[in-house]
Amino acid sequence: MDTINDNRSSPDFAGQVNRMFDRVAGHYDTLNGVMTAGLHHRWREQAAARAGLGPGETALDVCCGTGDLALELAKRVAPGGRVVGCDFSEPMLDLAREKAATRGAEGVRFEWADALELPYDGERFDAVTVGFGVRNLADLDRGLREMARVLKPGGRLVILEITQPTRPPLSTFFSLWFDRIVPLLGALSDEPEAYSYLPESVRSFPSPRGLAEKMDRAGFTAIRYTVLAGGIIAIHSGAKGPREH
Repeated sequence: MDTINDNRSSPDFAGQVNRMFDRVAGHYDTLNGVMTAGLHHRWREQAAARAGLGPGETALDVCCGTGDLALELAKRVAPGGRVVGCDFSEPMLDLAREKAATRGAEGVRFEWADALELPYDGERFDAVTVGFGVRNLADLDRGLREMARVLKPGGRLVILEITQPTRPPLSTFFSLWFDRIVPLLGALSDEPEAYSYLPESVRSFPSPRGLAEKMDRAGFTAIRYTVLAGGIIAIHSGAKGPREH
């Protein structure tokens, strides 16, 4: 069993993360519920709303996992719109397809893709979203440039991600929950590394301001972010377009 060392420069980092998600796919929704106290669905709804999509538009959900955010986007582009959910874990994609079929979702499909080398033409989508996925990228800057590339001019990027609160009492609660309790839960599970990887990946991820700066360097404008749940969650958005002078 892999022990994931959160060293993004390691040539095997992406492979280790991929194998971990393949193994935990069947428990992923439960894992999300435990990690977020069941609030992740509400946060995905807020992220989908931030994308500002309407009927007939197109969206790409990167690192789509089991498909919840992509399915939320599909509701907003109906009728006539299209949503593509992509991920590098085939077991995750299988579950997303099953979920879409069970719900009778239309206008959405799920397919394999590497977020650092998206297999889509430039300027194709009206919006690109990522829900709880960018902190898993081996090269965040490259991933942001790829998302900018596939967006139409004026298209919107929305990122939903866990962040680390800096002020008590939430910072104290965060440390207790993610650094102590979550790994303890993992010790009782079949996949303990999935529970230990989460707090490690959050600690190494940029602050909300730091992510906004990276989006700016990747060519996004009108960047803004909202911090939710007392500082544990952040939703970032930005538009692809020429910089204002």
